[in-house]
Amino acid sequence: MIDHKLLEELKEYIDFHLHLVVYESSFKLSEPILEECHSFEIDDFIKRHQKPSLQELLFQYIDERELNDADVYKKAGMDRRHFSKIRSNPVYKPRKTTVIALALALELDSDCAEEFLNAAGYSLSGSERYDLAIRFFLERGIYDMQSINETLHYLSLKTF
Repeated sequence: MIDHKLLEELKEYIDFHLHLVVYESSFKLSEPILEECHSFEIDDFIKRHQKPSLQELLFQYIDERELNDADVYKKAGMDRRHFSKIRSNPVYKPRKTTVIALALALELDSDCAEEFLNAAGYSLSGSERYDLAIRFFLERGIYDMQSINETLHYLSLKTF
């Protein structure tokens, strides 16, 4: 049997924590007006909180470091076509290992690498051995792919 009081408490809790407290007023707004208000709020929220895309960050880092595309994709162990796909298709989402390889090729510090991974929808987990190994390399400024791959292989982790 469903406890309706518990359901009501749960609804209040969720509304409160999602900042969706609905205030009752003496008048009701029509659905189109409500939708327009929510649409404006969502658009405004997105404009204030949206961060650069993976592609924007990738080319920002390439420019800042005065690198050329070929140096980066070769160091990351990628072929030109795959790099071109990342460059030209803003909705393309490369695999996490590809983003990590690019972060290492760009020699990003751990904070910039996290931002870079987040732009692609990824992060380095504190509970995954592979992710911890990558974080170790980033924090210590170890970017040599051969050394990284040898160490990952030794630890029986996936290599690039």
